[in-house]
Amino acid sequence: MEWPIYLDYAATTPMDPRVAVVLGQCLGRDGLFGNPSSSTHILGRAAARAVESARNHVAALVGVDPREIVWTSGATEANNLALFGVMRAYVRKGRHLVTSQTEHKAVLDVCRRLEREGCAVTYLASEPDGLISPERVAAALRPDTVLVSLMHVNNETGVVQDLAAIGALTRARGVLLHVDTAQGAGKLPLDLRTLPVDLLSLSAHKLYGPKGVGALYVRQRPNRVRLEPLLYGGGQERGLRAGTLPTHQIAAMGEAFRIAGEDMAAEQARIRALRDRLWQGLATVGEIALNGHPERNVAGILNVSFAGITAEALLAALPEIAVATGSACTSAGNEPSHVLRAMGRDDFQARGAIRFSLGRFTTGEEIDYTVEAVRAAVNRLRDLSPLWELRRRGLDPEVDWAAT
Repeated sequence: MEWPIYLDYAATTPMDPRVAVVLGQCLGRDGLFGNPSSSTHILGRAAARAVESARNHVAALVGVDPREIVWTSGATEANNLALFGVMRAYVRKGRHLVTSQTEHKAVLDVCRRLEREGCAVTYLASEPDGLISPERVAAALRPDTVLVSLMHVNNETGVVQDLAAIGALTRARGVLLHVDTAQGAGKLPLDLRTLPVDLLSLSAHKLYGPKGVGALYVRQRPNRVRLEPLLYGGGQERGLRAGTLPTHQIAAMGEAFRIAGEDMAAEQARIRALRDRLWQGLATVGEIALNGHPERNVAGILNVSFAGITAEALLAALPEIAVATGSACTSAGNEPSHVLRAMGRDDFQARGAIRFSLGRFTTGEEIDYTVEAVRAAVNRLRDLSPLWELRRRGLDPEVDWAAT
């Protein structure tokens, strides 16, 4: 068994060796190093074919026309392009946007910037299990609502939103729907030929591809979604995203998405079984709580709170296991998870939460070791914890801390 045990797949995934081979074939003087926009010679045309082949693989995974895929540097840029692009292009229609309090910072920070530009943003509260009900979305829509932006799979809890129901009501009201599916693509079936989604953000490094590349699906039919570009300086990607295309990263993303499409059903069933094994083992520790919906969740993410101890203390006690307290994009801060707080968890519950995320290379041996290591660490830390002593005495740590 290799050390450390990696259970932070929601932050990033190791590149699949098959993907690394494709990436390497695009590097060096003997590779596909040409500029894909250089159509006047064979090297440029070969690179362009690799780019279009990758576009076909990405499009096939989510059931869209390849011409509706726009390359970006990742899901963060795709989110920025979707939100800024739509709100600036449809300014005459309205300036209202609906999102949720549990979104990734790549959406929330854009929304705050749009507010400074004069847009109105409604931040929906979630249910305690993390779901955003279609009824909440419907109640938030206004005559000047242009866009609804909601995650497919929450990056901290793994909760899966009901895109079909939400998309049906936005489509009926003439409102565009953007979905960040960085955590869902290749792990849950997605067919945008039937799912009423207008824009979809994708990432390579969440699916065993390289960092630094992603894509945005932009619906072209029946009515084309208009976007104001973020970048200018070239005609690449039909004018929506200027800049020389990184052939090696794009080809690797295409291969990662191709593999995911072929292996998704069997792979996710195996990961689901490992996740259930982990949850059942951790539950024997006692006084732990699941953060998220018990059924509507992605296979690879398990978020739990351990009563009486902080997540930081538990992580420090488990140096051989790579896990997280929440999103990698916010892990450097000291504030409790905004996602868990939006779900109604108090500071103590949020600070005691650990996100375990499993993936393609996780083994049963690693899960069994993790269960035993966590159980031993939790028991040891609880013996030292004044919070745990308060709980054993039937006191509320938030109210009765002074009693110690």
